[in-house]
Amino acid sequence: MGRTIYSLLLFCIIACTHDSRPLEVRVKEAADHSLQQYSIKGASISVILPDGSIHNVAAGISHDTVAMRPDMLFAIGSITKNMVAALIFQLAEEGILSLEDSLYCWLPSYPKIDSTITIRQLLAHTSGIYMFWENQKLWDDLISYRDSVFTPEVILTYLKKPHFAPGRGFRYSNTNYLLLAMIATKATGASLSTELRNRFWRPLGLRNTYLSMEDEIPQEKLAHVWGDNFEKGGSIRDLTYLPRASHESITYGSSGVFTTAGDLAVWSQSLFNGKVLKKSSLDQMLKTGRQKFGLGVQLFSRNITNGEKAYGHGGGNIGTSAYMAYLPNYNVSLAVMINFMHGDCPDHILEDIIKIVTDHLDRPEF
Repeated sequence: MGRTIYSLLLFCIIACTHDSRPLEVRVKEAADHSLQQYSIKGASISVILPDGSIHNVAAGISHDTVAMRPDMLFAIGSITKNMVAALIFQLAEEGILSLEDSLYCWLPSYPKIDSTITIRQLLAHTSGIYMFWENQKLWDDLISYRDSVFTPEVILTYLKKPHFAPGRGFRYSNTNYLLLAMIATKATGASLSTELRNRFWRPLGLRNTYLSMEDEIPQEKLAHVWGDNFEKGGSIRDLTYLPRASHESITYGSSGVFTTAGDLAVWSQSLFNGKVLKKSSLDQMLKTGRQKFGLGVQLFSRNITNGEKAYGHGGGNIGTSAYMAYLPNYNVSLAVMINFMHGDCPDHILEDIIKIVTDHLDRPEF
């Protein structure tokens, strides 16, 4: 009898230390606070819990008096790399290519690219290849010719000498994933968007996911995005419908996907629960080195995950910042998107939401 009373008392004490409000209410409150703190207009967030329940939350506005909605599309930037990496792994599982294949097996020779670099080195950012974004001439041309489409071959003309010999270091480079996309299309004979859609998006029910420049993106579903359009001294304004073909054509396999927070969270939960790749492939993807990067995935700093272990990827594009995170100790996936390119705001939203979610799951009644 005494033990029963003690157990009930302990249960009440633990329960009272948790915020009992619905998860969506707490997530929105945290998002609203960060948006106000950093003067960001809006955010879209999705959480998938271990029981499979999906919790979509929108905060702030898209534009004017139009509230942000969970079904609005955001450019997710470099999170695209995770999907391209999964495609490469699946092609390897099918024997179409090998991660140990060198570039010369699939692509012609290009200046300033060592053709002995392997697919694995591209995935791991250990190729040493120059990052095309680091060339100011490219930025100048993108701004001067916003309506022009830059082909992969043209983009590669902006490369400078490699930073190091293949396998001799780590340096994050979008060029790696541009080349991986080129290899995937050469290996399959299909466009990158066709392969991503047929292999991943359609089977997983991701009906609101698109690849820029290859898919027709529903303009009415875009979350409006804000920024200075990379113009020095430019004012912050709505960039949603301004010319951006040059920039979008360069994103391609490294950062070209548009999607919703809900679709992105479903992708994360599916990938990290083994519904996309074999266990052997996923294990390789998640094996991170000193730089906390695996193959198309990163191990997040615990400074922005409330101390929890989290895999995923971050990304940014014109007027957007995004995170995709998976908590292996909780089997939870999170997607965070804001309509401004900003570092601290999505960091704080991610940290706050992870704290809210883990607190929610630690409730005795869950």
